[in-house]
Amino acid sequence: MGNVVPLGPVLNRRESACNGSGGVVILRGALAGPAAGAGFAQGGWGMRLCTFTARGRTRLGALRGEGEVVDLNLGYRARLARRGDPRAAAMADALVPPEMLAFLSGGEESMDGARHAIAYVEEVAASEAERVVGEGLLVDRAEAGFRLEAPVPRPGSVLAVGVNYKDHAVEAGFELPKYPVVFSKVATCIVGPEDAIVRPRVSELLDWEGELCFVIGKRARHVAASDALDYVAGFTIGHDVSVRDWQFHSQTMMMGKSFDTHGPIGPALVTRDEVPHYRDLDLRTLVNGEVKQDSSTRHLIFGVEEVVEYLTQAFTLYPGDIVFTGTPSGIGGSRRPPEFLKAGDVVRIEISGLGALENQVVDEEV
Repeated sequence: MGNVVPLGPVLNRRESACNGSGGVVILRGALAGPAAGAGFAQGGWGMRLCTFTARGRTRLGALRGEGEVVDLNLGYRARLARRGDPRAAAMADALVPPEMLAFLSGGEESMDGARHAIAYVEEVAASEAERVVGEGLLVDRAEAGFRLEAPVPRPGSVLAVGVNYKDHAVEAGFELPKYPVVFSKVATCIVGPEDAIVRPRVSELLDWEGELCFVIGKRARHVAASDALDYVAGFTIGHDVSVRDWQFHSQTMMMGKSFDTHGPIGPALVTRDEVPHYRDLDLRTLVNGEVKQDSSTRHLIFGVEEVVEYLTQAFTLYPGDIVFTGTPSGIGGSRRPPEFLKAGDVVRIEISGLGALENQVVDEEV
């Protein structure tokens, strides 16, 4: 059982907080207690947010150790209900919604609400373990039908930075870029840690690229590099699966980077307060247990701060947008002889502090 963090009242609110139709109006900034106001920038209590499917429903959760998930919406609802709040369900749906994009859009208040939910479930589980499992507040990952999905299943935008490690630029024969080399991946490429990577019918040149990804936590436009991390909700592992011949059909690279299933992410969205030094993370990619990439985020050419500043000079980023930050050397296409993925191969990407993302390759059905 993890440490229980004592948290104070969640909302300072008046009875008139309900609107005329019986709904709930959340008074933003009205959170109280030790975690209140911690937000993305200041930290306080890191979380490993996830999206999971269990008992026929797909929900927002937080990983608890290796074997369990806290249902954040139900946990927050139960906390309010125990305090006698007749609007517990509506309040929970408003502040800690059960879907990742809606949750991230809630900003700091939703993050703090999730922390309160975790603390409550931890506290109750210590004495009423059967109840929290029976009511779905705590879900065993070994339970039949459980599935860990992509932490952000339906992002608005998926962007990526190419040639962002010096050693990769050298192996690929590219000059070091003066500006971030940005391209788009179609959002439908995003899949989770339990999904297969499909090798398409149209190419056999399927390659791996292990990457650190960051996820935007609040609307960002014209953000200075010095403020950029305040706009980041957290980090996850990404696999920028690449179809090499299609990648070079055009200078945009998008066609070779956006095939269905070619954007695995996960296993969790680790909040930024749990990753205080994102530029000091070990990154390894293994294929069938053999190390293919072994590097560190210390070698990034453009860090998160520079990338956010550059992107937001041109367009707005929104909560849930995902940015792949680039891959180090060791890709299959640059090996001699070249190596490419085939059906049955298992790709595992490990980043220290974030866990591991593992997916198996299958052939596209004819």
